[in-house]
Amino acid sequence: MNLVLVGTQWGDEGKGKIIDILSAKVDYIVRYQGGNNAGHTVVVGDKEYIFHLMPSGILHKNKICCIGNGVVVDPKVLLREIEEAKCAGIKISGRLKISSLAHVILPYHRILDQLRETKRENKIGTTGRGIGPCYADKISRCGIRMIDLLNPGVLRDKLKDNLKEKNEIFRKVYKHKGFDFNSIYKEYLDYGRIFTPYIANTALLLNQATGRKKDILFEGAQGTFLDIDFGTYPFVTSSSATSGGACIGTGVSPVRIDKVIGIAKAYTTRVGEGPFPTEFSEPFAKFMRSKGNEFGATTGRPRRCGWFDSVMVKEAVMLNGITELAIMKMDVLDGLKEVKICTAYKYKGQIFREFPHDFDVLSKLKPVYKVFPGWPEVSIKPKRLRDLQSNARNYLSWISDSLNIKISMISIGSAREDTIFLD
Repeated sequence: MNLVLVGTQWGDEGKGKIIDILSAKVDYIVRYQGGNNAGHTVVVGDKEYIFHLMPSGILHKNKICCIGNGVVVDPKVLLREIEEAKCAGIKISGRLKISSLAHVILPYHRILDQLRETKRENKIGTTGRGIGPCYADKISRCGIRMIDLLNPGVLRDKLKDNLKEKNEIFRKVYKHKGFDFNSIYKEYLDYGRIFTPYIANTALLLNQATGRKKDILFEGAQGTFLDIDFGTYPFVTSSSATSGGACIGTGVSPVRIDKVIGIAKAYTTRVGEGPFPTEFSEPFAKFMRSKGNEFGATTGRPRRCGWFDSVMVKEAVMLNGITELAIMKMDVLDGLKEVKICTAYKYKGQIFREFPHDFDVLSKLKPVYKVFPGWPEVSIKPKRLRDLQSNARNYLSWISDSLNIKISMISIGSAREDTIFLD
């Protein structure tokens, strides 16, 4: 079976844990979009692993992990991840495959990302990792791909062309000195030599695996509402984070996808700027941030927190073709006197039950809430659905019924074993 795992909110839903759990049951794990602007955190025993580019399925022995063509790769970051994994005793050789068609982040992408943000009046809240400028070069047809690192002549010609244009922009627009060709050329030729054993035709590899009835798990990096098309534009990422991106970013046909699983927190978070209808006011936001350890795995930035928004998750279910849902961080709601779910939006006397595209509406609307009684803290982790307190079960039942979708997993902690399976 080929599964796509996708976030239903603004990312940071806890996909890393579910990817890790499902990886035990598949043969291939594939990252299909994004770059090192996102992180997946996995806790195994007393160890915490944070992956930015490598699929978190690498923790399972004998699994093949692929970085698809839809990902943008910072070689420096990926090399560090590989070295850290090796130091942790994780075997990488023969198991990690990088698409030859994946585009490469270069030093000028990172600096341009940061400089552009300083110029903006309406800041996006970018991580400054060079993701957007790298995707822009890809669409502008001047990008450098992993396969180019293996060909000194191609790399030389592409890099010279790029620097000729970009150094003009850096000097005249941003008053930056620009970049030296020789130092970048040498550095990235070295990366080519290092990554030669990993670079492969992953589209062919995955389609051959499908033909042999192997099971593949496709993992995205961000969430539905950071998708470049369907997210809260312009406060989005630069790639297709929805389930459709799994096909674009790997070369596997849509007819080969068997199931899409959505991941949602029991509440809502987002990092960076942009509209957030159910956002908590301070100091409750500070309390919940501390309670849920809501700090970015990549940047360490504090996440904005709010109540569960059923309007947006309903939209995500539709856009992605989600057939089942995993609810994460349910335990963080323990001990609250009451909990809320946003069931609609109100703007200038009008009720919206569908997610609005008008940015002005989205920025100024007010959420309509359904209030649920809370439930107490528990000293012993529940193992089954019936072990959850009745108010917690009612909360989950309402989500399932209102979205007309089954909940198949409930996470009540960060460890693998802190998971309730309903299916």
